[in-house]
Amino acid sequence: MFENLSDRLSQTLRNITGKGRLTEDNIKDTLREVRMALLEADVALPVIKEFINNVKQKSVGLEVSKSLNPGQAFLKIVNAELVSAMGEANESLNLATQKPAVLMMAGLQGAGKTTSVGKLAKFLKEREKKKVLVVSADVYRPAAIKQLETLATDIGVEFFPSTVEQKPVDIASAAISHAKLQFFDVVILDTAGRLHVDNDMMNEIKALHQSVQPVETLFVVDAMTGQDAANTAKAFNEALPLTGVILTKADGDARGGAALSIRSITGKPIKFIGMGEKTDALEPFHPDRIASRILGMGDVLSLIEEVERKVDKDKAMKLANKVKKGKGFDLEDFRDQLAQMRNMGGMMSMMGKLPGMSQLPDNVKDKVNDKQFVQMEAIINSMTQKERTHPDLIKGSRKKRIAAGSGTQIQDVNRLLKQFTQMQKMMKKMSGKGGMSKMMRGMKGMMPPGGFGGPGGPGGMFGR
Repeated sequence: MFENLSDRLSQTLRNITGKGRLTEDNIKDTLREVRMALLEADVALPVIKEFINNVKQKSVGLEVSKSLNPGQAFLKIVNAELVSAMGEANESLNLATQKPAVLMMAGLQGAGKTTSVGKLAKFLKEREKKKVLVVSADVYRPAAIKQLETLATDIGVEFFPSTVEQKPVDIASAAISHAKLQFFDVVILDTAGRLHVDNDMMNEIKALHQSVQPVETLFVVDAMTGQDAANTAKAFNEALPLTGVILTKADGDARGGAALSIRSITGKPIKFIGMGEKTDALEPFHPDRIASRILGMGDVLSLIEEVERKVDKDKAMKLANKVKKGKGFDLEDFRDQLAQMRNMGGMMSMMGKLPGMSQLPDNVKDKVNDKQFVQMEAIINSMTQKERTHPDLIKGSRKKRIAAGSGTQIQDVNRLLKQFTQMQKMMKKMSGKGGMSKMMRGMKGMMPPGGFGGPGGPGGMFGR
């Protein structure tokens, strides 16, 4: 996410953070680079102008000149302005109303509204413990109604049926009446995609809004449309009283223009950000964490929250007890670890949240790809139960069979076994006295000079 902007800003700011003192000249040069980075990221011009002016005013003042480390003080100012441009803090949904709280989704065709309804329903059900009803008022696209029904079944929330013959206002009224009778906490109403220049369609959604009086009217917009996303949101906001924005497809947006422009142009907060196709790939939008990621400083808080939510604590406890008792770490355990990592969005997703990862060379990043982990799982799956619990049995003919069964080469099987052996040694160190510090030293040995994630030579964790 935002790779291009992150790379440009990180490089530019790295050049100035080492300076012993800041002058108007070197601040001017750096700000020119920052302006270029924001232009390339497709940030709206008024937003860039205000951003640069604010940074300049604060940088040439006392805040930087009296600082012990002027370069770091400048970085702090840029970080604070990024946070300010995106809205200071996360603004959660306003659900403090008479039940059911009605949430209405609006947006252009293809922005990901229906998928976002499903993701939001799952978020509210699992993290907020709400009883959720979803309903589609998209009477122009029968496939949208079916899509929402399928999503509702997948995530385990109730779907209120509707047909293309009905009027959107009637559908919404019937769904809300049903929700009141069945004591639902939240109703999420999906609407048809429409252009803000289509008067008939805009009048229809205005009438729908007037009828249902939602507590939240969320505009769903594609991050990859850059500053156009902010302009479209502004046009919709003039017709509908929007309460917030859901930014979708942010995992495919290497620029970041939408995230940096929407708040300033519309005055409306980005409440959620869609980070993938899976139904759990919707996160509350935290401007401070996003700014930290853009500047290459990572997002450790989000990583910790993700670990808390997605790691199977029972399995982790069983493995810890097994290792403590000296029963050893086998290939079944190794496969479980790989599956847990995949469940958390893969290695690249985790690395993106760690500080300093944006500064890794591209050839190092290329070594750590998620395809490799899929291949490793496939190799372990091709082994017999006995081979997984007794890896020492895997010799010549067995390796040949495992490679054939997983569609890989014998050298791939050898590499996996080597990586497994290193992991096994690490786990063994962990079970003894002073386990954690020993494990960290072991991990250091598995890494290349310069840090985590590199190829590490022929014996490295991700080496080839």
